[in-house]
Amino acid sequence: MRLAEKIEARTPAHRDRAVDGLRALALLAVPTGHWLLGGFTLDADGALHNASPLAAFGFFAPVSWVLQMLGIFFLVGGYASVLSYHRRPGSTAQWLKQRITRLGRPVLGVTAVWAVMIPVLYALGVPGTTLRTGSTLVVQPLWFVGVYTVVTALTPCCVRLARRLGAWAAAPLLASVAVVDVLRYGPYANAVPSWLSVLNILPGWLFAYQLGVSWGEGRLGRRHARVLLVGGAALFAVLLIVFDYPASMVGVPGESRTNSHPPSLLVLALASAQSGAAILLRDRIARLLTRPALWAPVVVVNLSAMTILCWHQTAMLAAAVPGAFAGAVPGLTTAPDSLGWILARLAWLPLFAGLLVLIGRYARRFEEPWTKTTRTRRAAAGLLAAGFAVFALGLA
Repeated sequence: MRLAEKIEARTPAHRDRAVDGLRALALLAVPTGHWLLGGFTLDADGALHNASPLAAFGFFAPVSWVLQMLGIFFLVGGYASVLSYHRRPGSTAQWLKQRITRLGRPVLGVTAVWAVMIPVLYALGVPGTTLRTGSTLVVQPLWFVGVYTVVTALTPCCVRLARRLGAWAAAPLLASVAVVDVLRYGPYANAVPSWLSVLNILPGWLFAYQLGVSWGEGRLGRRHARVLLVGGAALFAVLLIVFDYPASMVGVPGESRTNSHPPSLLVLALASAQSGAAILLRDRIARLLTRPALWAPVVVVNLSAMTILCWHQTAMLAAAVPGAFAGAVPGLTTAPDSLGWILARLAWLPLFAGLLVLIGRYARRFEEPWTKTTRTRRAAAGLLAAGFAVFALGLA
């Protein structure tokens, strides 16, 4: 309570607690989703392979609707970025450089550390297949940072669109994704090249960010939020029931279609509904977070945002890799194909969270400015990160 009161006393009166609260909620949904919807199988050689309970339990898909909160993350990201953009003391280029550097440091840190860890773990007897599996999981959430960097660089364009089109600025992005979906899933899908789906990556994730920019510009009010909520929910239902979109918001092993890589129209429908609900609940959330005991965790999570994103898979692997040497550990190294696995995995979540906190005590330094790091060390970190990327992507 003393810490909570100390954080409360240091919080500026103008701080938008609701936006910070929404960001913290979206941040915590990322590790929770990966820990709950991702599992492992153990082969005869004791190596770990990726698996998912969604492959065995279709009814588990609605859980992914709740835990897929990247729409909220991009919404508040756009909102916060436009406010920061207007307060920038220097040029737009300086502002972008500062924000991109803040995103890049933690990514460089985690990939460089893993590049060192892989040969060490291999020498200690960890199977190469397990290391491939682990590196894939580590890279998995980092795509988000790359996409977020690109949309952040587009902030000046988003501001101009918001001022010109207001709440409708995101509509062309929705239409673009819809057109690509019709082409890749419609009657002429067999004649469409597979690479066409890549065209959905930028507009798919820029959609909610643009909504956030329009919100920050004061061009997106409660009336628009109701339209987003109702319209997004209706579109979501129609796509599921009428057009047979996959129910899961994340990829399912063995399924030919996925909603998230790249984003489909279903992702935008969910982001629309989530964004509308977030804007409508903003005042209630702000009042709730005036309580120091609730506000303090929000501050801590926001201060550790990139650490959580970059290291939460490492925390799970810190339990699973040693567990693989013990054999079949329920909920950890056993196949996620039973209700017992789900209950066991829920019991493992506190350990994963504890390991993430422990790792974060040391990894948070990557979020701080590297003022004492020489150019040689930065270059070495870059080379290590590149080497890890080559290994993780299966290029070597």
